[in-house]
Amino acid sequence: MAHRLFEGKAHAASYWKYRVSPSDQLIQHVITFVEKQKGGPLLLAVDVGCGSGQGTVLLAKHFASVVGTDVSPAQLEVALQRAREPNVTYRQCVAEELPFADSSVDLITAMSAFHWFDRRRFLHEAHRVLQPHGCLALLNYTLDMELDYPGCCLQSLNQVCKEFYAALRPYRSPLLGPSSIDLYREAYDSIPYADKEWCENVWVKTPMPLCGFMGFVESFSSYQALVREDPQKAEKLSQDICQRLMSIMKVTSAETQVVVGVKYFYLLASKDGPRDI
Repeated sequence: MAHRLFEGKAHAASYWKYRVSPSDQLIQHVITFVEKQKGGPLLLAVDVGCGSGQGTVLLAKHFASVVGTDVSPAQLEVALQRAREPNVTYRQCVAEELPFADSSVDLITAMSAFHWFDRRRFLHEAHRVLQPHGCLALLNYTLDMELDYPGCCLQSLNQVCKEFYAALRPYRSPLLGPSSIDLYREAYDSIPYADKEWCENVWVKTPMPLCGFMGFVESFSSYQALVREDPQKAEKLSQDICQRLMSIMKVTSAETQVVVGVKYFYLLASKDGPRDI
């Protein structure tokens, strides 16, 4: 079964406010892959595990209809509150039981969500609903995030970030193993489609205030696990890290703008026939 860790209203609001999205360039690479495989008009995309919808809306200009699905009512409530695109809708369901007909979907995406699914069941379900030559795109990012701020020692800045990530490692879900990228590699190897693509080094750089970066990390499942275990310890860790970063940057406000670099990896695959996974 899929693992349900992001369903609280506060966590859903934090997702919308702080989580980064794939860049337009990365989304365009996915679309180019789909157009190459399918040709013709792109009618339906389904974003599974869509959370509060940041990635879902990026598909809107490329498809006649986009549906974001998630198991969490709180996440979908936030997505609906922010909904602006008339061709984007949302549905509540589990990733392994999608409410779509056989061979009806042009593209299925899962952005920073696949690792929480029952992966084998989800791949079976994706195979069922994808049209022939329909595509699957699984995107995620690593913890190799980097901060950039003019005039300060980037090595010192990012050493503090690494210490932050290391402090959260004991609270990482054992379901993910040491690194979630291994789960995606296994999926890539298991998918029997002839046309597929793997890439693990796409940097997306996003300007945001330092407090936004802190909120981003605080939205991670590992930090939220620490909050549940010891909220005071979690708050102290975050405050200490933020103060150390501001000291290195020689600033006094956490609203100071930094550039956050996030390293994405992705799997693209095109259904090439009626074979079972």
